[in-house]
Formats: sequence, C-alpha cells, structure tokens
Amino acid sequence: MEQSTTIEIKDNSFARQFETIIPEGLLTVEYSFQERKIFLTKINTPDEFQDEIFLDNLIRTILDNAIEQRLKVVPTYPRIVQFFKKNPQYKELLPPGIRI
Repeated sequence: MEQSTTIEIKDNSFARQFETIIPEGLLTVEYSFQERKIFLTKINTPDEFQDEIFLDNLIRTILDNAIEQRLKVVPTYPRIVQFFKKNPQYKELLPPGIRI
C-alpha cells in the first residue's frame, strides 16, 4: 500500500487551480466548477518532476477535499482518469452517467 502524506495545497480560485510547492518548483492541478461538480482538467508539473507517488497523493488529497465539500468529480485529464482506475474506492465521486 502506498504511503499517504499530508500535502499542503493552496486553492488559487482566481487562476482556477490547486497549487503546491515542490523542490522542482510549482505543481498545479487546473479545475473548473459547474453546478456541484469539479472538473479536474490538467496537471502542470516542472519538467524534471518524476514522482508518481507524490502525484497520486496530491490527487488523493484533492479528492478527499471534494468528499468533504460533497462535490462530484469529473476527471478529464488522462493522468487523473488513470488514478480513478487504480483506486476504485473514489469512483463514488463520479457523477451519474460517467464511467471510467
């Protein structure tokens, strides 16, 4: 089982992205809201960033926040879709009619 770590995330609502500072620079996850859904649309990482476990933990933290806010999640970015496939416990966050 992967180790879960606490990741400090800033919600930059003006830029519509979650941000976290890593040694390589700024890592962001872009989003948009529509009704009670959050669309996770893109992940931007520094060129030299390679830590897939950190990325999984970041996505997990964002999804846990969505659970707390009672939001449905629509993953449109392939890396986030891949996370949902590997972690079926989060599929309850998908809106009706969305299958992965």
